[in-house]
Amino acid sequence: MNTSYLFLATGFEEIEALTVVDVMRRAGMDVKTISITGNLTVRGAHGIPVEADALYEKTDFITPEWLILPGGMPGATNLSEYAPLNSMLKVQAQAGKIAAICAAPAVVLGPLGILEGKEATCYPGFEKGMTGAIQRDAPVIALDRLITANGPSAAQRFALAIVANSMGESVAQEVGSAMLFYPKRVNFYF
Repeated sequence: MNTSYLFLATGFEEIEALTVVDVMRRAGMDVKTISITGNLTVRGAHGIPVEADALYEKTDFITPEWLILPGGMPGATNLSEYAPLNSMLKVQAQAGKIAAICAAPAVVLGPLGILEGKEATCYPGFEKGMTGAIQRDAPVIALDRLITANGPSAAQRFALAIVANSMGESVAQEVGSAMLFYPKRVNFYF
C-alpha cells in the first residue's frame, strides 16, 4: 500500500483533517500531513496550530494512494489557489484516488473538472462549485476512486470510507467498532 497525503493550508477544518489522519493510522495506513504554506506549523480555521509531517516542496510524491483535501474556510480556497497541488490532483484523477470533504469538493475539485459526471457531495451552500457533478445530499459519497463528504459531522464516516476502500470493509468495521462508532455498520452511499 502506497503513502497517502493529506494537505494542510491555513484555515483548514481541524476536525476534518485530524479525524481522517487518526482513523487511517489506526487502520495501519501510511498517511502523511503536508503543509502547502512553506511552514510546518499550519493554523486551522479555529485557530488550532497543527504541525505537518512535511512541507509540500520537500516531499517526493511517488505514486500516492490517496490525495486528501480537508475543507474549512479559507483552507479550501487556499488549497485551490496552490498551483502545484492542482497539477498533482489533475494527474491523480486519471488513475489514482482522491478524497475531499466539506467545501473542498466544490472549491478545489469542481473547478478542476475532477467531478465531471461523478456523484459527489459537499458542504451545503457550495453546490455551485460542483461543476459537472451529479450532486447528492448525503454525508459521504464513496466511489471507487473518489470519496466526498459534506462536512465536519461526516469526518469519521469519511475516514472510514477511505479505510474501507483501501483495506476492506472488515478493517473499517474493526476500526470503527474500536472507536465506538455507531451505528456499528459502516454504511455509505455508493
